[in-house]
Amino acid sequence: MTALAEEVAPVVVDKPVSDLDEVLWQAWKAMDLPEGYRAEIIEGAIEVSPTGRRRHTVLIGRLRRALDAYLAGSGYVAHHDGNVIHRQKAWIPDLFVAPLDLDEIPDEDGLGVDAAGVGMVVEVASPGHRNLQRDRVRKRREYARAGIPVYVIVDDFDDDGAVLVLTSPDPKKAKYADEHRVPYGTDAVIPEGPAKGFAIGKEIVAS
Repeated sequence: MTALAEEVAPVVVDKPVSDLDEVLWQAWKAMDLPEGYRAEIIEGAIEVSPTGRRRHTVLIGRLRRALDAYLAGSGYVAHHDGNVIHRQKAWIPDLFVAPLDLDEIPDEDGLGVDAAGVGMVVEVASPGHRNLQRDRVRKRREYARAGIPVYVIVDDFDDDGAVLVLTSPDPKKAKYADEHRVPYGTDAVIPEGPAKGFAIGKEIVAS
């Protein structure tokens, strides 16, 4: 791991992998989904979901282009549609910020990247109660358990739209200690990590 990756490596509580974790891990690895679907292991279950709607794709595209421009020359970029893995859990964030060369932060099985090398994850909320609970609640706990330093939720369905920036993960409690909610129309600024100072403003979230 390079110095860049080491900068974002969290302190994570080491707990034994359970039998259920192992069963889910093996089942997840064996899955062969049709095009347009993805599978994640979230809080003791394999969750299968379709790719997002047009608005979802638009927001991810704007965020990725803006992040890549902001991070140019830093050794980090915004990655899309990749497995972030932590102790036989597997997530596919809409975006994650990590070293340009992902070979620097491989997971043990070579199926994705180790969460310890990821500086920030971004989820764009999708409509529907279960989808919103996944990003707002279940993934929030999972990313905190993995010690990922910054979790950003871009949420069209929070009143008239809001960006939630979560920092200071507590792996033991599976929660982020610091939370900053910014309504659409006001810049939501990333306070730390590789993307420190990056602003998610109205030009990104505009309909």
